[in-house]
Amino acid sequence: MPSVDWRWPKQHRPRWKFRRGQTCGFLVFLLLAFLFLATHPTTRTRVPIFNLPRGPTYFLLRQRIAWLPQHNLNLPPPEGKNGRYVKFSTEVSFLGWNNCLNERLMNAHLAYTSNRAYVFNDYWWANQHYQFPPAPEGGASTPFPALLGGPVVGEAWTPTTGNASAVSPYHQHPRSISKRWWEKVCPPARRRIFNLAVLKHTIPGGGRDAPGPAIFEFWQRLLSDAPESCVEVINDESVPGAEHDDFPQVFDLGFWGSRRLLDLWAEFAASPVSRLLHPSRIVESAIEKNLDAGVFVGAGRGFGGGRPIVSPSKRNPFERMLAVHLRRGDYIEHCAWMCSWGAGHYGWAQLDFLPDVANRRLPASDDPQREEKALKMCLPGAEDLVWRAAEVKREWEASRNEAETLESVYLLTNESGPFLEELVVALYAAGWKTIATTQDLRLNMEQTDVSVAVDMEIARRAAVFVGNGWSSFTSNVIHQRLASGKEPMSVRLL
Repeated sequence: MPSVDWRWPKQHRPRWKFRRGQTCGFLVFLLLAFLFLATHPTTRTRVPIFNLPRGPTYFLLRQRIAWLPQHNLNLPPPEGKNGRYVKFSTEVSFLGWNNCLNERLMNAHLAYTSNRAYVFNDYWWANQHYQFPPAPEGGASTPFPALLGGPVVGEAWTPTTGNASAVSPYHQHPRSISKRWWEKVCPPARRRIFNLAVLKHTIPGGGRDAPGPAIFEFWQRLLSDAPESCVEVINDESVPGAEHDDFPQVFDLGFWGSRRLLDLWAEFAASPVSRLLHPSRIVESAIEKNLDAGVFVGAGRGFGGGRPIVSPSKRNPFERMLAVHLRRGDYIEHCAWMCSWGAGHYGWAQLDFLPDVANRRLPASDDPQREEKALKMCLPGAEDLVWRAAEVKREWEASRNEAETLESVYLLTNESGPFLEELVVALYAAGWKTIATTQDLRLNMEQTDVSVAVDMEIARRAAVFVGNGWSSFTSNVIHQRLASGKEPMSVRLL
C-alpha cells in the first residue's frame, strides 16, 4: 500500500509568517496577557493557569527595589562599598505579619541609632495566613515595600508631607538596603558576625530578661563601636559559650509580651523610623479604590439585615468612624488559652497613658473572675461588642464638641460567617448609620495579598480605634496611630 503524505498541500499550507510590526505587537499582547493574569482582581481561591504563581509576582516592585539609588557601590560612606550596614539574620519568619513587623521596626530603629543601614527582606507568610493557598513548597513571600513605606524599606530619610524641599535632619544616615544588595555589597568575607546565642545571656541587668533600655543599649554599643562596614547578627548554638533560646531574636516574644519594652516608647515613637512610616503604594491604592466605590459609607451594600444603600459621600468617612478589631478564627481557641493562664496585654497596648490601661479595664491578677472577664474582652459576643461600641462612642463624644460625633463602624475582622451578619444587624439596630467590614473591601490581587496592611491603615485613619489588647495587630495600629499624631483618648481596648 503506497504511503500517504499527510502534509498540507503546498499551495494550501497556512502561512505563519509575521511582519516585524506584527511580531512586536504579538509579543506585547503576550506580555500584557501575562501581566493581566498576574495582577487581575481575583478571589482567594484562584486556580493557577499555565502553572503561574497563585499570588502576585510583584515584578515591577521588585525592579524598583533593585534600582534603589543606594544600591550603588560608588556612593560615599556611610553608603556604597565602604558604607555601614547591619543585617539581623535572626528576624522571625513564617509567623503573622504583625509578629514580624514589630521586631523589624525596632531593629530598624536600632540600626538608625547605630548609624548603620538596615537590611530589609521579604515577609515570609505563615502558611495558614497566606491569601492564595496552598502556599508553594518552601513558603510564600511578599516584598516588604508592598506592605508599608518609609525609611525601613529603603526610602529617603525625608518627610513625605509638609515642606518636602527642606533638608531632613536625618538625611546623613545611610538608607536601608535590600537583602539582595547586601549579598553584593557585603560578601561573607567582609562580615563581622555577632552571635546572639553567645551574647544575649551576657546583657547586663538580666540577660535575655533585662530591661528594654539595657537590651537596646547593649546592642547599640556593639553595632556603633564595630569598625567593620558589614555586621550580621546570627544565632548559632553549636559554638562554645552558646545557650539555647526558644526565641532567638534581639527583641523577642518575651520582650514584646512584657512591660520591659515600655521604657523604649518615647524614643521609638520619636524616631524617624516611626515618624516617617507610611502606607505602601499598594495599600494607598486600595484605600483610594474603596473610597471611590463608597465602601466606607455603605454604597452598594445589600446582604443581611436590610442594610441601606447609601450614595458615596465626598467628605472624609474616617473622621466619624469607629474602627473595631474583631479577631476571631484562631482566636476562638487562642483567647481561651491566653486567658486561662492569666496572660496580660501585648506590646504597646500596655502603655500606661492609654485610657483603658490607666483606668485598669483589664482585671487584676487576683480578681477571682479575671479569666471570665478577660475572655469576654478577648473574644466578645455580639451583644458585648454592641455595648462596648456604644460606650466608647458616648465617652468620645462627651470629650468632643458636637461636630465630632461617631456615625459609622468599620469591623477589622477575619470573621465571615453568621456571627458577623448577626453583629452587623445588631449594630444597625443600635443606631449606627453605616457598617462596613473587611469582607466588603474591593481588592485586586496585590491588594488582597496585603489586605492586613490595608485594614491597619483604615484603623490608623479612623477617628477612634478599639483594639484587642492581646493582639500584635492592635499593638502595631496603636504605634502607628500615636506616632502619626492621634491622641491617646482615640485608642481604646475591647
